[in-house]
Amino acid sequence: MNIKLRLTALALAALTALPALGGCAASASGDRRIIRIGHNQSTNHPTHIALLEFESFIESKLGDKYDVQVYPSELLGSQTDMVQLTQTGAIDFCVASNSILETFSENYTLFNMPYLFASADAYHAAMDDEAVTGPIFDSTKKAGFESVTWIDAGTRNFYTINKPVNTPADLKGLKIRVQQSPTNIEMMRLLGGSATPMGFGDVYTALQSKIIDGAENNEMALVDNGHGDVCKYYSYDMHQMIPDLLIGNCAFLDGLSAEERAVFDEGFALINQVERKEWVAAIENAKDKAQNEQGVQFLYPDTKPFQEAVAPMHDAILAKYPDLQPIYDLIQGYNAEYPSTAS
Repeated sequence: MNIKLRLTALALAALTALPALGGCAASASGDRRIIRIGHNQSTNHPTHIALLEFESFIESKLGDKYDVQVYPSELLGSQTDMVQLTQTGAIDFCVASNSILETFSENYTLFNMPYLFASADAYHAAMDDEAVTGPIFDSTKKAGFESVTWIDAGTRNFYTINKPVNTPADLKGLKIRVQQSPTNIEMMRLLGGSATPMGFGDVYTALQSKIIDGAENNEMALVDNGHGDVCKYYSYDMHQMIPDLLIGNCAFLDGLSAEERAVFDEGFALINQVERKEWVAAIENAKDKAQNEQGVQFLYPDTKPFQEAVAPMHDAILAKYPDLQPIYDLIQGYNAEYPSTAS
């Protein structure tokens, strides 16, 4: 861990030492502009694979002008660090959780709403609709960045060290790591657990040392981040389907020519396409490895009691943020078109 912290500090120091961090970094190979992209996943993760495809695509089209460099595994700092670096232009892009973006724009609160989407099909259809995503993606421009594409992160479910979760009552007395957002803290309060917000990179150590009793995330966290080595119960309560977002610095994006921006937009669409394809295979592989190598038991509780416990959040959030109502209504249309197939 100390080595990782030193690497992070060195990476951040190197970035801040560069001249004109607002967007004039030149590569050592000549006049090509370096484009730095940071994320917190491993090199095996679908997100990293998709970003490498983006790197290849941009350099195949604009390689005489741009040198794309992808930094995985929090090499440029935590997600919060990377969002701030993107905001200032110290780096150009990063992958951020929706929960962090909620602190910059209330519009992102909507995606954190538990049980917002009835099914994965409804989730995908809604996220592909610019009428849904546009007002949310553009809402942080005043803060200096905007979302340029969404990244599928599957469904979020509870996983625990030694106590299976089959009903909300099973969460009582358990300290559960949640993403750092007011919405997630309120969700855990209504479900009866004790919310413990912390950065993703700190979760494994907190589980191992029993500072927390469990967490909530997708199946990839079990294998790719080792959480299944400690947590032996994974419960499909499916409380959230929250996208990750690739955000870009507005000054950099606005400085692109129309032709360059068209290429970048095509590249952003490619990220989404590749990541979603890789995600399907990665989840199947993660489940197989979690069961057969880590000894994780997958549980399939009735989701209704969980939905009922957090249902008041829908009305409360919409009452607090009435401007989100039209987007919420659009999503309900997709829910009607693609209802849950769960029994």
